[in-house]
Amino acid sequence: MRFFKDEAERRREFPVVENGIFLGHAGVTILPRRAADAIKAHAEASCHRHQEFGEVLRDVARTRLLCAKLIGAHADEIALLGPTSLGLSLFANGLDWQAGDEVLYYGDDYPANVYPWTALASRGVVATPLVPDQPGRITPELVEASLTARTKLVALASCHYLSGRRIDISAIGRMLRSKGVLFSLDAIQTLGAAPLDVEFVDFLSADAHKWMLGPMTMGIVFVGRRNFEKCRPTLLGAWNVKSPDFIAQNEIVFEETARRYEPGVLNIAGMYGMKASLEMLLEIGLENVQSGILESRDFLEEKLDHAGFEFLSPKANDPMRSGILTTRHPSVDSGTIFSRLEAAGVSASLRKSHCGKSWIRFSPHFYNNINEMTRVVEIMTWGSF
Repeated sequence: MRFFKDEAERRREFPVVENGIFLGHAGVTILPRRAADAIKAHAEASCHRHQEFGEVLRDVARTRLLCAKLIGAHADEIALLGPTSLGLSLFANGLDWQAGDEVLYYGDDYPANVYPWTALASRGVVATPLVPDQPGRITPELVEASLTARTKLVALASCHYLSGRRIDISAIGRMLRSKGVLFSLDAIQTLGAAPLDVEFVDFLSADAHKWMLGPMTMGIVFVGRRNFEKCRPTLLGAWNVKSPDFIAQNEIVFEETARRYEPGVLNIAGMYGMKASLEMLLEIGLENVQSGILESRDFLEEKLDHAGFEFLSPKANDPMRSGILTTRHPSVDSGTIFSRLEAAGVSASLRKSHCGKSWIRFSPHFYNNINEMTRVVEIMTWGSF
C-alpha cells in the first residue's frame, strides 16, 4: 500500500529507514520526524516561557479529543497517563473489592497485565487464570465458560505480546456487559495499529511507545463515565482533587471527568509527541494503517514459510492475526539468526515462550515496505539451512 509520494518523503517522515530496517514496534518504537519535532518545539519554547504556557492547556484538551476519537470515547473519559501498567494498577487498586470476588486474567500475558490482578490476593480476591489451548487464544467461549457468580472483572490484552493473536474485543465485551461483569483492556499491542472501539470496554490503558509511534510514559487511560464512582482514584494531588486557589480542602472531592485519575502535572513533552503521531495515524486512517502493516507481515510470513520456518503467530488467513509475526527455524538457533539480523541493521525482538523456546518477533508498521521484507528474508536465509 502506498503512503508516500516517493522514497524521499518516506525518509523525511521516518529517518530510521536511513539507518536500517526497524521491525520492533511491538517493543519500543522509533519516533516519526513530526513527533520528535513536536517534542523539540515544546522544549525550545520552554526555554523562553514556563513549561505550561497558555497554549499548552489548550493542546492538552485537543489531545484528549484525539485520543477519544481513536477509541470511540468521549474526551472527558480520557486521562493522559503512562505507562500502561500505571493505568492497569489504577483500575485494580481503585475498585471496591470484597473478599471472595474473582478476577479472570491470562497468566501468560505480559507481566504488566498479570501482577496488578494477582496482587489482589492480599485483599481476599480470587485471581483465576484463563488457560487457552494456544498462546493468546482467548475466545469469547473460553471467557464465558470461566465466569462464576463471583466474577467481578475480566482483565485481558487486546493482543498477545508474543504470539500476536488478537481477541474479539466487541464479542467478549458485549457478553460481559450482558452479565454485569467489568472488562479491563490492556490495548498497547493494537492501539495505533488497528481500529478499536470501547463501546463494550469499561477500562483501557495503553502507552504510546509501541504502535502509536509516540514517546515513552505518555499514553491513554480510558474509564467509562459510568465507572467513575466504581473506580476510585488511588493517586491524589492538586490536579484531580478540587483545590480552589490551590488551597487544600477538608473534604476530598474529585474532578467530574477522567482528570480525576491525573494527580499532578502531565508529561507535556511526551503529550506533544503523542499528539503529533496520533494526528498522522488518524489522517491516514487506522484501516489503511492496518492494511499496510498486514501487507508487510503477511509477505514476510509467506517467504519464511517457504524457507522452512515455523510460527507461533496465527497464519495469514486468520482474522485474529495482528502485525506481530513470531517465528523460529526448527534446526537453527534463534539467537544466531537474531545476531545476523542485528549485524545487518535489522531491528526485531528476541523473546522466549513459557516453555523456554526462543523466537524472533517481527512487528512492522505501515511505513515499512515489501523491499525491506525481501531484504530481511535474504538475511535470514543466507547460506541456506
